[in-house]
Amino acid sequence: MIYVTVVILYVLMLLGISVYKSRTVKTDEDFMVAGRGVPVYMLVATLVCTWIGSGSLFGTAGLTFRTGISELWFSAGAWIGILVVYTIAARVRKIAQYTLTDLLEKRYSQVAKVLGTITIIIAYMVIAGYQFKGGGRFIAILSEGAITPETGMIIAAVLIIGFTVLAGMVSIVSIDIFNGSIMLLAMIVTLPFAIAAHGGVDAVVTTIQTQQPSHLSIMGGHDYVWVVGIALPTFLLLMSESSMYQKFSSADNARNARRAVMGMFIGVIVVETLMMLIALVGFAIYADDPRFFMADGSINRAMAEEIILRIGFEQLPVIIGSLLLAAGAAIVISTGNTFLMVTSTNVTRDIFQAFFFKKATSSQVVWIQRCCIVGIGVLAYLMMSQFETILEMALISYTMIGASLAPALLAAFFWKRVTRIAGVMSIASGMLTVITIAVLNSVFKGNPTEILGYIFPMNTDYIAIPAVIVSVTTLVVVSLLTPKPLESDWNEFIDDSATTPSQP
Repeated sequence: MIYVTVVILYVLMLLGISVYKSRTVKTDEDFMVAGRGVPVYMLVATLVCTWIGSGSLFGTAGLTFRTGISELWFSAGAWIGILVVYTIAARVRKIAQYTLTDLLEKRYSQVAKVLGTITIIIAYMVIAGYQFKGGGRFIAILSEGAITPETGMIIAAVLIIGFTVLAGMVSIVSIDIFNGSIMLLAMIVTLPFAIAAHGGVDAVVTTIQTQQPSHLSIMGGHDYVWVVGIALPTFLLLMSESSMYQKFSSADNARNARRAVMGMFIGVIVVETLMMLIALVGFAIYADDPRFFMADGSINRAMAEEIILRIGFEQLPVIIGSLLLAAGAAIVISTGNTFLMVTSTNVTRDIFQAFFFKKATSSQVVWIQRCCIVGIGVLAYLMMSQFETILEMALISYTMIGASLAPALLAAFFWKRVTRIAGVMSIASGMLTVITIAVLNSVFKGNPTEILGYIFPMNTDYIAIPAVIVSVTTLVVVSLLTPKPLESDWNEFIDDSATTPSQP
């Protein structure tokens, strides 16, 4: 009962903050980018909280339970991506658009913006959906089965949608200070207690070496193709993560946007490494627990994704367990509201404002976006049934965003030769490739079939490789076959000194 009480009190505290902050929302700029006045420490917290979501709490944990420390390749893709983003963060803030798709329109065309919007809507609804799924599992564990995962998903969806509707980006960056702090503290204190629960470091290592020695290898028994396949989705998503670019635009100045990226780099590495270690210890603790294994001896993937929460609920002292479970609530809420926010911003600006409500007032735009948040939240909930595990949802959505948008976006900032038509075709080809693979996987799930050298259903660990090859090849070939762009097309994106603060 104490776990339930702690989590409810924590959620109520966050709700109170959101209600209070909602009173400060006066304009659409306040709602979308927090009035462009977010200081560094708040920006770092919200960037870390956005990245560490259910995909980490469940997906990363589950992958660690299955593969051991080789999971770090999955996380390292994002770490490398953050360093690349560091080089462009200041330019993004100086250009000062609201969304990533605004950047695509500015460099390429309105067609690129529309395609980017469609891609983000589809992928981010999947990401928001697995926050609901993760929240449902969390509530089921917290209630000791009194609430089913299905009912828990509804509760999680209502809470996340409610938080986002209240105050938009203002609410998100405000509560993420608390979410980030409790997330970091919980992971730090959980690890030593989890190790102690299994008898110490030596006992943990001995159990893993006996049960699955490859779990202590950086390659985990895999080849380099697997490493590329597992690292690419997180790298590419980080490159084209629209909520991150939207939050750069929330920074109080360009210099602080860049400083926040380094803070994010440190925070993400620390939290994800701690999560990996906790899940690895969890493998040792539950190595003989039949709940985590199928009848044929293979790992129960859905159960493996719950390993960190199971440790919190079953292995830790009450105080530490309460802290970890509160962190679980923080992770689900902080990521869910961000992805609903970003998706609704794209729909509001790129569809409703662009085509239907061109003369809408600032207050009308806010209400349009609030309605979009609710609608998108409902659609995200409905999409959950199409996927078995959170990791599967993560890999497909990451690749959808990354393969479609990352090549064109990186080229905008680093390659003067990329042309407008090449950017459009790269986005379209990447998106269509991922959709095609997902459809073929669904069609041939019960009857594996070889097509163009790939076996369908394709292992989602490798889905990014063909999608990226198609997108990058299209970008390069079409650019070289079409006339060079004008200097005015690329100057603001390439030259730091050329960028001046502007308003959309």
